[in-house]
Amino acid sequence: MKKPFLTDNFLLQTETAQQLYHEFAKPMPIIDYHCHLPPDQIASDLTFDNLTQIWLYGDHYKWRAMRANGVDESYCTGKQDDFAKFQKWAETVPYTLRNPLYHWTHLELQRYFGITETLNGKSARRIYDSCTEQLQSSEFTVRNLLRRMNVETVCTTDDPVDSLEHHQKLLDAGFEISVLPTFRPDKAMAAEDVATFNQYVTRLEAASNREIRNFNDFLDALRQRHDYFAAMGCKLSDHGLEQIYAEDYTEAEIHAIFNKLRQAGQSLTKAEVLKFKSAMLVYLAEMDWEKGWTQQFHLGALRNNNSRMLRQLGPDTGWDSIGDFSQARALARFLDRLDTTNKLAKTILYNLNPGDNELMATMIGNFNDGSIAGKVQFGSGWWFLDQKEGMERQLNALSNMGLLSRFVGMLTDSRSFLSYPRHEYFRRILCNLFGNDIENGELPDDIDWTGQVVQKICYGNAKTYFGFSSKPMELAV
Repeated sequence: MKKPFLTDNFLLQTETAQQLYHEFAKPMPIIDYHCHLPPDQIASDLTFDNLTQIWLYGDHYKWRAMRANGVDESYCTGKQDDFAKFQKWAETVPYTLRNPLYHWTHLELQRYFGITETLNGKSARRIYDSCTEQLQSSEFTVRNLLRRMNVETVCTTDDPVDSLEHHQKLLDAGFEISVLPTFRPDKAMAAEDVATFNQYVTRLEAASNREIRNFNDFLDALRQRHDYFAAMGCKLSDHGLEQIYAEDYTEAEIHAIFNKLRQAGQSLTKAEVLKFKSAMLVYLAEMDWEKGWTQQFHLGALRNNNSRMLRQLGPDTGWDSIGDFSQARALARFLDRLDTTNKLAKTILYNLNPGDNELMATMIGNFNDGSIAGKVQFGSGWWFLDQKEGMERQLNALSNMGLLSRFVGMLTDSRSFLSYPRHEYFRRILCNLFGNDIENGELPDDIDWTGQVVQKICYGNAKTYFGFSSKPMELAV
């Protein structure tokens, strides 16, 4: 007898896990507090022409799998027609067994399109045609896809120089799902390349409508953009770093370093770059603290490893991996520097190297001072770790070293509007862990309390922690 695949009790190994998921976790709305969804597509309420456009464009997870399966680049990022690209993806899917892509693919086909048939080379045309036809319906516009998944809040990822015009359009339209910007100032710290940095400073001048002649002008311009983001409902910042920078520096040194970059147009030494990055992290963190924001740090990615493909395709096209950077000492120094002056904002640390899970889970305990429940968080498994084993390892490390019950839960970190079943995936894994412990006698059989904890992890903790309202702002500045 064939075993069923992706049933209602998928990943739920016990009756208790099933009860926790179906009664407590499943009904919770989604707060997607970190993603890379394009706000212009939400503002325009885009309708996608076909399944490839919504599913394969920009998805480096799928591209990596296709390349590993021997698929030519022209079917990933190249000029092959959309169905030809989908056909190659469909032929790759059977080879993704035990990769999370296999689960995600079929969850997305089921949840959005009602398709329970498995995707392969033979079923490709039927599935492509059915999904493409459904995508033409008004029920499948971008905003309705968010509504279908019970999304309450979306936080996009935005550069300080972004106009946020699309967020404003959504506010003006009264869209009931809050679509809020997130302040991502990575380029304002990227002093390694003097020409690129100065080009960015020029863009910042235009965005802030002020001349930037010195470091004080630079900080004032960033603060003006920080204020504007706050007026648009922003409550989070985000940094994508290999590791935290926490070098010693003086104010005079940072002013001189900026002058060397901006006025003299000279490249910095390695030591000067590290000092500048260290100082910028502190200044930006203090801005976040002043506004009661949450600062996020995504640590540990080794990016753009394939220089040939970087030159050909650019960044974020699937040539990144887990790095093995030293994290603990500099991270502790940075957090302590802020804590010493009582300017440590709410903080989430995301770790990409599973070997550092316990490091991160214990680091947060050094700076949880009782002022806010879960003030410093060990963030969910991300990128290469947002899969079953990666999530379980993060949840177990946090359980063993801290308070899982205060965790702010899952996010998509995705550019795709079809990625929201990742929240379901996480919730099933979470409920299965609790369910197994209860049935093994390792936790009391108190479904009501455990169910409340599950609901808080899936939804309630994030809503309280970030201070999100259920409705979008009526006015923006």
